[in-house]
Amino acid sequence: MSVDWEEVNAKLPYARTKEDFAARKELWEAMDVNGNGYLSLAEVTKGVRDVIAVDELFDAIPAINRSFHHCKNVSTNPSEHGPDFIEFREFRLLLQTLRQFFEYYQAFDRVDTGDDDRISKEEFTSDGLKSAMEKWVGPIEDLEAEFDSIDTNGGGQVLFNEFIDWALAKDLDIEDDIEPEDD
Repeated sequence: MSVDWEEVNAKLPYARTKEDFAARKELWEAMDVNGNGYLSLAEVTKGVRDVIAVDELFDAIPAINRSFHHCKNVSTNPSEHGPDFIEFREFRLLLQTLRQFFEYYQAFDRVDTGDDDRISKEEFTSDGLKSAMEKWVGPIEDLEAEFDSIDTNGGGQVLFNEFIDWALAKDLDIEDDIEPEDD
């Protein structure tokens, strides 16, 4: 799948500029269809599909889910609507993590050659992927040991949530995306 990274970046306005703030406000109003001032995971998912409207991003449902929950987990102020909703004050972070986790999803999808939404040790340690992964995260001395360190639940497969934790720790950056402008 070829991702139009310029389109993805343009549709996720998270920079700390007046222009992006105005675009975020407009995006928020379009996604908060009932006008209650907060978004559920279902509303965020629907908004990614209907408002942001980047097909490849919508196809990355695990990235949307993890981004939503990541924002709720790192929020420092208690939400007046409870832990199951995103408020506008968290929306910039949501858009930023959507961009980041979508990139991680693209990397995960490239390693998951079996297309079963998990990475086996054989997939992770294949000779063909070693050079790509090292471009993304830097040198990896022992691929089997690295796999074992990522597989935190010991299930013998790396799941997307485990991959994200690893990607965050390693500052993963796939080589063919177009980085958004700094905020």
